[in-house]
Amino acid sequence: MSGDDNGEGFPGGGDRSGVAAGQGSGAPLFRRLALIGIGLIGSSISHAARRHGGLAGEIVCATASAASREKALALGLVSQSYADPADAVVGADLVILCTPVGVCGDIAARIERHLMPGAIVSDVGSVKGAIVAAVGPHVPPGVHFVPGHPIAGTEQSGPEAGFAELYDGRWCILTPPAGTDTAAVEKLTAFWRGLGSSVEIMDADHHDMVLAITSHLPHLIAFNIVNTAAHLERVTNREVIKFSAGGFRDFTRIAASDPTMWRDVFLNNRQAVLEMLGRFSEDLTALQRAIRFGEGDVLFKMFEDARAIRRGIIAAGQDTPVADFGRAAVTPPASKGGA
Repeated sequence: MSGDDNGEGFPGGGDRSGVAAGQGSGAPLFRRLALIGIGLIGSSISHAARRHGGLAGEIVCATASAASREKALALGLVSQSYADPADAVVGADLVILCTPVGVCGDIAARIERHLMPGAIVSDVGSVKGAIVAAVGPHVPPGVHFVPGHPIAGTEQSGPEAGFAELYDGRWCILTPPAGTDTAAVEKLTAFWRGLGSSVEIMDADHHDMVLAITSHLPHLIAFNIVNTAAHLERVTNREVIKFSAGGFRDFTRIAASDPTMWRDVFLNNRQAVLEMLGRFSEDLTALQRAIRFGEGDVLFKMFEDARAIRRGIIAAGQDTPVADFGRAAVTPPASKGGA
């Protein structure tokens, strides 16, 4: 599938025809959705599924945090909340791992004997090759494994961080291994379209290379530049905070992302990240040279090309020209945020 999912009457685009076809007599697309992890991504899936109304008959979750279990129930995100993921997946026809990449394999090993025949197991991780390697061996015959990655998020975390609009107009990439049941892929595609996303099917290794440059490297740069500023001997932390310009504030927003999640991303996509980091270092050296030798035409061309990419992103509907990277367009109002 490609970028032609722009159905009318559907916030953020996306074709709902797959959802309608999957529901048939009016029954929900999935009878029981088990979310393993209920942070920003998991809670937003719950919000969006409940907004649609026809995607999941029942939504449950599992998380090791007692506070998160209580919060998920209090917010109405789930009907039941479990400490053990093996309990949550019993009877579930869709299981989505919404945890850091590094623990997905252990969770898969714990739930494999409890998965229902015909169920679909997916995830939301930003790295797909490592997920296929870690989770795949624990998916029993008769259960369908369709890895996924919704390209959406904020720097916030926890059950209260989610909101229904998070996936509207965003891409969700599915990376089914060779031989995956076509009907299972189509059904999960319909689910993500129902949440508001457009869906792309991609090879796992190619996904990891693409996301290394569009997501992982930018986060690495943000973490690094904020730490560089924090450790400058001639500039105090107070001055860094007091005189933060817009560009630096945007870096700090990205750098506020969950440390555990991003540690796992870099460790599990190291080859692609290192390749992109090497290319970035070469370009940074060229930029340094242009500044040192006063090559204004080189600088102008680099900045002009970068500006064109930004305009292309806006033209594609993946952001808006408003301040703060378009967050005003996607941040829910106070009456909705955190439910």
